[in-house]
Amino acid sequence: MFPRTWTLTHIERVIRSAWSADTCDPADLADWHTGNPARGQCGVTALVLHDLLGGDLLRGEVHADGRRTGHHWWNRLGTVEIDLTRDQFGPHEQITAGEVVARPAGPPARCSEQYETLRTRVLRQLGADTAVAAGR
Repeated sequence: MFPRTWTLTHIERVIRSAWSADTCDPADLADWHTGNPARGQCGVTALVLHDLLGGDLLRGEVHADGRRTGHHWWNRLGTVEIDLTRDQFGPHEQITAGEVVARPAGPPARCSEQYETLRTRVLRQLGADTAVAAGR
């Protein structure tokens, strides 16, 4: 397993520090900036947190001005929902209730380069072996 124990606070701090334009979903890249570093990070963040802690992946719809504009991803551990990227949304954006989504085997179909970049940074900062994390 992992060489040390981490707190969720520490994992969150590490993940947030690893976000950048090159880990952002290309669909959101035009809206990403250092003042809103969570923008476009939800999918890759949910996958990396899933790698570290397991649990469920949740997906909801994002709505703005009465129409669906995209999807939002976050995690659930037991009965606790963890959403490290919820603050990316403005007051005009609403998120529907999440539905559990099974994680397919292998790398993600979308944003695989962004996921690998974030995952590598996070595991390095945590001092974890990238081959060991999540049984990979």
